[in-house]
Amino acid sequence: MAGTSSGVVAGLTAAAVGVVGFLAYQASATVPPGLGGRSAASPAPGAPATKAPRDHRHPRALPNSSGTGERVVYSVDDDRVWLVNERGRVERTFKVNPGTVDPATGAYWVTSRSKAITGTDGLPIEHVVRFTTTKDGSAIGFSAVTAQRAAAPPDPTVKTGGIRETRPDGNAMWNFATIGVKVIVIR
Repeated sequence: MAGTSSGVVAGLTAAAVGVVGFLAYQASATVPPGLGGRSAASPAPGAPATKAPRDHRHPRALPNSSGTGERVVYSVDDDRVWLVNERGRVERTFKVNPGTVDPATGAYWVTSRSKAITGTDGLPIEHVVRFTTTKDGSAIGFSAVTAQRAAAPPDPTVKTGGIRETRPDGNAMWNFATIGVKVIVIR
């Protein structure tokens, strides 16, 4: 009887390991690029990024060459964000105040969100939408300051990747940019 039970246990264990391996493979195959722990930035390190073409008559217009489908487009040079739906239509655009650390240009995906936390500058922030981390560990993402000092420029001595929005714009970002939504960073 002892030999039979150990054979059954060994068989069940082997089957369970096989099922877990198969499910792990399936899960890894369905993770959007960029959510796997490494940055999903597309440019080569040190490669200069060219500025996406702009319509100078309509500065709020979505820049050409800013991707396709549902996405958040962030222009580092213009300090502007566009929320673009799956049909390629701009749902909202607004100015932002960048932190002291800019993300590299390229394609990213929203990797984490926090409803309300304290920012690296010590200010209370809400609707935090993160999409990458720098080599030195600074998180880069969008957020809205809830304190009175919201309009103050960031302290240049503090490394902060917080791209600050107004509270109404932060609310719109929070509702739009869920986990896995594409973020395109352009010059």
